[in-house]
Amino acid sequence: MAEARLASPPPLVAGDKSPADVTREICAPMERRPSGLWWSAFLVSASVLALGVAAVAYEISTGIGTWGLNRTVGWAFDITNFVFWIGIGHAGTLISAILLLFRQKWRTSVNRSAEAMTIFAVVCAGLFPLIHMGRPWMAYWVVPYPNYRGPLWINFRSALMWDVFAISTYLAISLVFWYVGLIPDLATASTRGKPGWRRRLLGFFSLGWDGSYRTWHRYELVYLLLAGLATPLVLSVHTVVSFDFATAVLPGWHTTVLPPYFVAGAIFSGMAMVLTLMLIARKVMHLEDYITHRHIDPMCKLTLLTGSMVGLAYLVEFFTALYSGNEYEQFGASNRLWGPYGWCYWLMIGCNVAAPQLLWFRWVRRRLPLVLVIVILVNVGMWFERFVIIVVSLHRDFLPSSWTMYVPTSVEIAILAGSFGLFFTCFLLFCRFLPMIAIGEVKGVLGHGQTDCAEVTIP
Repeated sequence: MAEARLASPPPLVAGDKSPADVTREICAPMERRPSGLWWSAFLVSASVLALGVAAVAYEISTGIGTWGLNRTVGWAFDITNFVFWIGIGHAGTLISAILLLFRQKWRTSVNRSAEAMTIFAVVCAGLFPLIHMGRPWMAYWVVPYPNYRGPLWINFRSALMWDVFAISTYLAISLVFWYVGLIPDLATASTRGKPGWRRRLLGFFSLGWDGSYRTWHRYELVYLLLAGLATPLVLSVHTVVSFDFATAVLPGWHTTVLPPYFVAGAIFSGMAMVLTLMLIARKVMHLEDYITHRHIDPMCKLTLLTGSMVGLAYLVEFFTALYSGNEYEQFGASNRLWGPYGWCYWLMIGCNVAAPQLLWFRWVRRRLPLVLVIVILVNVGMWFERFVIIVVSLHRDFLPSSWTMYVPTSVEIAILAGSFGLFFTCFLLFCRFLPMIAIGEVKGVLGHGQTDCAEVTIP
């Protein structure tokens, strides 16, 4: 009999931390004065947000004629941004809910920030349909409540109305899931620092948490139940969003591959955004011991998996058009490749299909600056994917007499920039005033992977 000693994987939390170290270091960004780097990032994002607010105010006061829309391309930047931001919000629920149900311990250091990202992304997405209405003060008309408008009711058969119900449900569950996960950490943070309004506010929102076994037992039961409720929403929300297009007869839209294609693409873009935020936050907030290669590596693999699924969906679209023998579908497919917007399609392929293939190599996944470049390219590519689906399919439809080109105006570009300003402003405020890593969950994995080696007996 011979004994072999196999090296164990590196720990999830580096630095041989104690529970007290975890509490102190995660609460430190909330307790110390914000750094100059944080202020610089906040001022830039807030300025971009102010630009977006000004553009929206100008558009509402003037009308959506300030956009580059025309009779052929009636959906463009606004709906592209809507679908993009809804997709960004999917990875948070995937990491928080689905991986919790599968007992994946590596999620503990990234789930809190991913959940916050989900909420901010859904808020950004929800603004674009309101803006596109042109009269957002009448948005309450989409709510099916008893009214005195006679027979004027919403069309429950419209996929656009299904969006309202799906996204509002998703936002509500995500908010509750995020808040319930915050309760133990709010109680911990309320016991630290100088007495004042911040401690009283944290104590109020911790709902009298006492840390007893009974409290923890009920908390974990509710948390698991919410994860079970949130999991179907990951698949349903972007499926419903895809129905906006799949129920139409337009070539390039009328296809049954869109629902799974949209879900895979949503998780793909969401994972890329999570990686983008985590790679920057670990350096800026000095959290290298908590967001390690043990967390980055599986997120890279998930990005590679979903990116490969998206690439397969691209091939299925062309195969369907070719196999169908429908001349309109075939023209729509060739127009994406070689039409006036062909450069958008090839840019999408390069960012979404070619760039993620580098993640097959472990040495690439270990070089974090290179990973950051790849995931930024994915974010760019996924935005252009939505642009290709919407604008390129619309600008050349059945009638050549109605063919036209679409060019975004400065107002539309400013509104797009403003949505990013809103997203990053909210995320920076979250990092400043709330624990961006789940303290209680990280303490539960402190001993995971800490052993130096494992012994096995080989006969």
